[in-house]
Amino acid sequence: MVKYSDVYWQDVEAVMQQIPNKERMFGKSIFITGATGMICSSVAEILFYLNFRYKADIKIMLAGRSKDNMQKRFSCFTEGKDYFFVPFDAMEQSMPDIHAEYMIHGAGNASPTVYTQQPIETMLANIVGLNSVLQAAVQGGSERVLYISSSEVYGSKEDNEPYRENDFGYVDILNQRASYPSAKRAAETLCIAYGQEFGLNTVIVRPGHIYGPSITAADSRASAQFTRNAAKGEDIIMKSEGTQLRSYCYTLDCASAILTVLLNGVSGNAYNISNAASIVSISEIAQALAEAAGKKVVFGQATENEKRGYNQMQNSSLNAEKLEMLGWSAVFSLEKGSRKTVFFFEE
Repeated sequence: MVKYSDVYWQDVEAVMQQIPNKERMFGKSIFITGATGMICSSVAEILFYLNFRYKADIKIMLAGRSKDNMQKRFSCFTEGKDYFFVPFDAMEQSMPDIHAEYMIHGAGNASPTVYTQQPIETMLANIVGLNSVLQAAVQGGSERVLYISSSEVYGSKEDNEPYRENDFGYVDILNQRASYPSAKRAAETLCIAYGQEFGLNTVIVRPGHIYGPSITAADSRASAQFTRNAAKGEDIIMKSEGTQLRSYCYTLDCASAILTVLLNGVSGNAYNISNAASIVSISEIAQALAEAAGKKVVFGQATENEKRGYNQMQNSSLNAEKLEMLGWSAVFSLEKGSRKTVFFFEE
């Protein structure tokens, strides 16, 4: 959960300024699945801010399995006034009739532990859930659908050069951990297929490793565990050497990037989301969060279950020049984002 304050909304204002042609959203309906998740809740916050600060008159439709969870996550906003709840289960093959100019699909498992425990559900949520959204977009005449994919679609390669959008490496499809990248790859192709068969306008974003105060309780990714340690005033526990290279991006920067692509991206294209100033190793982000909390990094032993959930990519850094050419840039450095994460995170 995020501790809201005037300072937090000033940060939302700062990232909102990085979205070119934001006025295209004004007076429109925007439907978001996975709205209580780490990334899409930040997207919703920008939309809330546009409505109450700039009178944007955006109809915000937030989809999820539980109305109670939605109201808890956005407790300072009023359902039926500030936003409208839409029941949605990414495992179901149908959804209520939705008429929205813009649709963002971000629902699905986002925890490495869950990938290994529920590989079937992980795959179906990305493919069946997305198909329901795409069908609704065709039937409702939506202007555009944005699908939130992942840097894991790239697979492994030998060098440490950041991936561009047309670079692809190896994924061991016979490993149950591949349920996540394999589903993301198939879902991206499904977006393109709907464009070819139905003329549907779709765009894709591939976030790297996102961190920030909006992490969820179920998130078992390393940066989420580091955040919980730091926020509790504990030393950060590393359960690997942490040499893997990653693209980190603060959650509000990621949200502004998503809205930038939604409004300005080229149909049928994918865009990496990465902060060029925050391409660091796992151990380096652990150190940044530890310093923000006045703590240190210590080493612990990973369980076998934790090891099974590890991302096998030694390098998943991303080149975001294609996104930056749309006019977007990140606001939060790793140091600044780490301080904000520790300050605004509430267990």
